[in-house]
Amino acid sequence: MRQAANTMLPSHSPAATHQLPTSPRRSTRPAPPPPCPCPRAGAAPAAESLLPGCLRAESLPRHVAVVMDGNARWARARGLPSAAGHEAGRRALEETVRLSRAWGIRALTAFAFSNENWSRPKVEVDFLMRLFERVIHDSVAEFLREGIRLRVIGDSSRLPVSLQKIAREAEETTRNNSQLDLTLAISYSGRRDIVQACRKLAQKVQSKALAAEDIDEALFTDELETSCAADEFPYPDLLIRTSGELRLSNFLLWQSAYSELFFTNTLWPDFGEADYLEALCSFQSRDRRFGVRKL
Repeated sequence: MRQAANTMLPSHSPAATHQLPTSPRRSTRPAPPPPCPCPRAGAAPAAESLLPGCLRAESLPRHVAVVMDGNARWARARGLPSAAGHEAGRRALEETVRLSRAWGIRALTAFAFSNENWSRPKVEVDFLMRLFERVIHDSVAEFLREGIRLRVIGDSSRLPVSLQKIAREAEETTRNNSQLDLTLAISYSGRRDIVQACRKLAQKVQSKALAAEDIDEALFTDELETSCAADEFPYPDLLIRTSGELRLSNFLLWQSAYSELFFTNTLWPDFGEADYLEALCSFQSRDRRFGVRKL
């Protein structure tokens, strides 16, 4: 259910390629520690026995981001309304969440609905808002059982009041969970995220709470919407986009500066275990140097 964005369930479909970014992230934050197979305090250990044989626990991405694209095209190809594609996309997201938790991924960020998606037909937007509301409401009990913490990021002021309320309640109810951080980006824009972070820092400088010369990448990152959502792992190690589209579509622009990119032709509703494994195996085959030349 996406075009220049998506929804917990998206919409597109060209040719696939795997793209390997070359220059890594430089930040004033300390260099990220190597992927750790050890779970956070209070979380049940991720069973290595659950990992498919092709995956190595020590080199899994800690944070995976997904641009869920292709719901409407999936539905069109079957002579179904777009709503059927979004429902199928919801099931694909649920499976991706389940696999992420089972395999020890620590954070999953899903692009559910972009700022640009508000320009879609009202009937489709209204359906999606109701779908988000229902999915969040119906998932809380399972999130509690499975130790999943939910966060919702994006311009919440544009969301229906009922969705805002359910999202806040779900965030509060799951706040102490530590097995998987699940972030849903709804009404999200990477450019807007950067602009609002700049405004916050400008206000601090104006109020003399911060000196302009003290602003660095770490302080800037702390003002982004993702700083609270995936605070341990603010930068995606791997960003997956489905449906053959080869662009980020205004998703996590600052945060994905050194993410490994994986593009697949698979439409989001068809994205399953085999596709996820392919993306993770591709990630594990890459040499992430972060700008450092190995001698």
